[in-house]
Amino acid sequence: MALTTALLNSVHLRGICCRHKVLHPLLGPLLSDSMSKLYSSYRRPGSQPEKKKSWQSTDFSFKKSFDVLKTQLSMLKEETKDYLVGPGGRPLNQHLLEQTRVLWEFRSQEDLNKWVISSDVEIGGKSEVYLKLGRNNQAALLYGTLNTEVPRDGETKYSGYCSMRSKPRMGSFARKKYYDWSNFNSLYLRVRGDGRPWMVNIYTDPYFSHQKDDLYNYFMFTRGGPYWQEVKIPFSKFFLSSRGRVQDNQHPIWLDKISTLGFTIGDKVDGPFQLEIDFIGLLNDRAHTEEFAYETYDKNTPV
Repeated sequence: MALTTALLNSVHLRGICCRHKVLHPLLGPLLSDSMSKLYSSYRRPGSQPEKKKSWQSTDFSFKKSFDVLKTQLSMLKEETKDYLVGPGGRPLNQHLLEQTRVLWEFRSQEDLNKWVISSDVEIGGKSEVYLKLGRNNQAALLYGTLNTEVPRDGETKYSGYCSMRSKPRMGSFARKKYYDWSNFNSLYLRVRGDGRPWMVNIYTDPYFSHQKDDLYNYFMFTRGGPYWQEVKIPFSKFFLSSRGRVQDNQHPIWLDKISTLGFTIGDKVDGPFQLEIDFIGLLNDRAHTEEFAYETYDKNTPV
């Protein structure tokens, strides 16, 4: 009963403080820590909930709110300048003639901070994953150990995965921003792996709330050995899945609503793994004319 009361009080507080979108960017950073625990954290079966109320850890600081407002106005100013110049802050002629674009390079710790890593530890597993700069700070090194042992909680049936995912873009005043890849038809990477297969995941903005777990996936097979390999994956090859299950109703990616990009390893083979990524970019391959690689059909065919 006490936990239910705490949850209702916290939701009521968030509803009052963030009811107006104008105040959300100011109060959002102050409530982010407590709210994330309510809506995004995973609590293992049998573990005890926190006794401390969420509002007790909230920092209602006027100075912090003023600093946040100053930062958001500065971001809005830069966004306005880019909008007046052209799409993506580039002149229109450059945008239309662009054939290649580098999205992510890994040359400093700041570049690594744009990504987050996760593993089955979140559900009680024992896999380990780490991310650091490679030799001479010329690549990102994703490494760790995969462990398929299932946690003994009576609920989890499968385990053994590690992933790396880019952080979603955020605009001024907590607005969502998306990548627009509509001028390109292929993903282009330079990687060096250990011979293990990876899954490349593209997450788009869902139109409905029940589509929040939808992902577009395709495989990336690394060769192993000392040599780098350049991988080109057409967007037409990505297939739609939800919670690990391939969907019957397939449709192409919305390239103007790209939210994040990620890599997942889960080949059910225990042991160490590593993947070096030099850069991730886009390519407009004019020789590739395929629009979508998979069959599409109407579920209810007209009579």
